[in-house]
Amino acid sequence: MLGRGRAGGILAAMTSSPGSASPFSRIKIRVGALVFCGDEVALIRRDRPEASHFVPPGGNVEPGEDLLAALRRELAEELDLAPSQAGEPELLWVIDQMVSRPGTTPPPRKLHLIYRLQIPPEVRDTLAAQEYDEVPGGHEIGLIQWVDHRTTANLPVFPPIGPALAALPSPFAALPDASLPAVTDDNYVWV
Repeated sequence: MLGRGRAGGILAAMTSSPGSASPFSRIKIRVGALVFCGDEVALIRRDRPEASHFVPPGGNVEPGEDLLAALRRELAEELDLAPSQAGEPELLWVIDQMVSRPGTTPPPRKLHLIYRLQIPPEVRDTLAAQEYDEVPGGHEIGLIQWVDHRTTANLPVFPPIGPALAALPSPFAALPDASLPAVTDDNYVWV
């Protein structure tokens, strides 16, 4: 028998169900893409009864999946964008998220890796106009909107990159630091 000491705590942590985990004890990685066509960027608008918000195309990295493979998979699923149709993805920002949210499952800590890439207008014309996100009991439709990146400062974008995106002097301006401020309960309320 392990008892109540350190080994007992480790055993309890290893055998506890996901619902009994403490907040932010799990880490997920989400890849997202700022797909630029000129000065405009593709964002997915999700309309919900309580509010609308925007997200860059992307999603969670599956266990054992390569980061760029996950990004390519998500872009194919959400925009119908093939890797050969776009420039090489470049890591732009990293955002650490520890935000409480409604529900019975403790929220994970999430690292958002935001890449940027450029496509020509002829590719943009072939991309999806809607994105279908699986949710319990069905799917949620997101609308793909092309927005001038300089106008995103006050848009409800998650992760909250709107001000940083609007401040880019050009879609491919070099940046001195890839780290954006952490998203926590002190500076964000879950929508």
